[in-house]
Amino acid sequence: MTLRDPMEAKITRSGQTCGVTETYDAFLLVSFGGPEAPEEVLPFLENVTRGRGIPAERLRVAAEHYRHFGGVSPINAQNRALLAALETEFADAGLRLPLYWGNRNWHPYLDGALTAMAADGVRRALAFFTSPYSSYSGCRRYQDDLAAARTAVGASAPHVDKIRHYFNHPGFVLPNSDAVRAALRTLPPGSGTRLVFTAHSVPAEMARLSGPAGGLYVEQLRDAAALVAARAAPELEWDLVWQSRSGPPGAAWLEPDINEHLRGLAGSGTTAVVVSPIGFVSDHLEVVWDLDHAAAATAAELGLSFARASTAGTDPRFVAMVRELVEERTRPDAARRWLGPLGPGHDRCPAGCCAAPRRPGFEADR
Repeated sequence: MTLRDPMEAKITRSGQTCGVTETYDAFLLVSFGGPEAPEEVLPFLENVTRGRGIPAERLRVAAEHYRHFGGVSPINAQNRALLAALETEFADAGLRLPLYWGNRNWHPYLDGALTAMAADGVRRALAFFTSPYSSYSGCRRYQDDLAAARTAVGASAPHVDKIRHYFNHPGFVLPNSDAVRAALRTLPPGSGTRLVFTAHSVPAEMARLSGPAGGLYVEQLRDAAALVAARAAPELEWDLVWQSRSGPPGAAWLEPDINEHLRGLAGSGTTAVVVSPIGFVSDHLEVVWDLDHAAAATAAELGLSFARASTAGTDPRFVAMVRELVEERTRPDAARRWLGPLGPGHDRCPAGCCAAPRRPGFEADR
């Protein structure tokens, strides 16, 4: 899917990092991708895990998760909805940039998006990644795949700059805060409720290597969780735990897993939980399977009341945030908004940022 404005935009600003004027003539949504038919499931999983030595049996188990939902991942439909909302948001704000979309692991692929952009005369584009945090799998790998796609397209491929991380932007924090409040209202009243924030587990080495100084993946997630909890339910205690682990059993990954954590909470007197998938921007397959299916079943087994908060999705504040992040790079007078102590982050990732671990492992549907 490609959305084009017939009038090419040339929007400039004074660069904050290199002191030169930058010109952008397109916007690119970059996401993970997912199957949209049962026959696509195994080829998709084989594509994601190629070269990583994942046993075929493990892929068949993962494939069953998709087949539980008819062999269709929700992620592509959610990206189409986000693009449609952005087209309206950009037009209303007078931001006349054509919108394109490319995935890393399934149709529409990044090289196809860049080929279309080159054919349309696009020379420089801003890219928004559907992962808010610093990590190899959520940032550096996306940039590496963009570079590979540019190489595949050749000399006509547009230059692509990445928009900064947005885990602490009000447009991400406030929708998640409201979603937690809405989930809390569905639970029976009482003093035994706890907030549980989840994110995709990654190898411990990958977490350590995230960011220019190391360890930013966990730090940013804790910052986002704290910002949401303070606005949604400051009276409640909260935890950050992990989901969707998929690597070799003997490797060290971030823990505890959400299901083990629920068992621990039930044993210590908690009677109800609100689970917020703070690590994700939409209700794609890993959210609906690992939380709505697996974690909800664990909670029921333990007698815990369970409510899952929604993700930002196409909340108008989240959509407006994307437009604001584009304007940061295209208007010299645009304000940079963020919440909390970690600041707005960098426009360009420093060299060596989020280096690849020795064994990246299985990746997320994000």
